[in-house]
Amino acid sequence: MIKQVISWFEKHNIISLILTILIAIFIFYMSSLTFEVGSPGPEFPFKSIAYHFLIFALFSGFLLIILVKGKKPNLFILAIILSLIYGISDEFHQLFVPGRFFAISDILTDSAGILFAGFIYVLTFPRKELQAPREAKNIKKTVYS
Repeated sequence: MIKQVISWFEKHNIISLILTILIAIFIFYMSSLTFEVGSPGPEFPFKSIAYHFLIFALFSGFLLIILVKGKKPNLFILAIILSLIYGISDEFHQLFVPGRFFAISDILTDSAGILFAGFIYVLTFPRKELQAPREAKNIKKTVYS
């Protein structure tokens, strides 16, 4: 099921790009909201953890779809690094928002969501497609040697 969804988004790459941009804007907007100092905590204690994990899993997942497209595994690490940089910059941005602060725990939760999305994406790769470029390179070397 997940493989079919990812394949659909890879075929409709413009939709994936739009969703990635919208998620990035949403993350920035949510980080821009101010809170009064001393305001009571959320009713659901894990609300922040769930938000950070889910939103960065989605952001990273769509970024992976845009960059890797199931055919460029060398861009996998780039997508993960860009997602991590965006998570860190999100926390840095909060230093300038009244009532907000930089939290290492949020970066760790963001990272867990990013790595989860990466893990799910890697599981959907057909093993033959990942090995095909290497085999093609070996064939070219043999022919020209």
